Amino acid sequence: MKAKISKRDDPRRSACAIANTLDLVGDKWSLLVVRDLLHGKRTYGELVDSPEGIPTNILADRLKRLEGAGIIASAAYQERPPRYAYTLTKKGTALGDVLLALVRWGKEHIPGTVTLKETASNHGSERPTPGSTRARAKRSRVN
Repeated sequence: MKAKISKRDDPRRSACAIANTLDLVGDKWSLLVVRDLLHGKRTYGELVDSPEGIPTNILADRLKRLEGAGIIASAAYQERPPRYAYTLTKKGTALGDVLLALVRWGKEHIPGTVTLKETASNHGSERPTPGSTRARAKRSRVN
């Protein structure tokens, strides 16, 4: 039997499943981190090198939040300096269906939208986005 939580002790805005899910992963970056983990990225360096150019302070925050929510797990693979590998939990892997629905919707309703795999196959022919690691590296070589 579930314990009843009084409204005063419940931090949720409502009992709505959509509202509660958005509170966990509805920001600009969390689902992109989940996407990258689903595609095999594991380390902080791999995650920060995503094409969207997530700022390092935001990535660190999202990793902590996702781990706190039980969506990802971390395991140290190096002691000095400490480095962690990140994996999706069962709860996190279940978000794959949500991401697939977003892919289908985006491809149907947003012209020019491609999947991460399509982007990777065109990687050599595409110009880097302004905030991407490739663009920053190119700017530093030019400057």
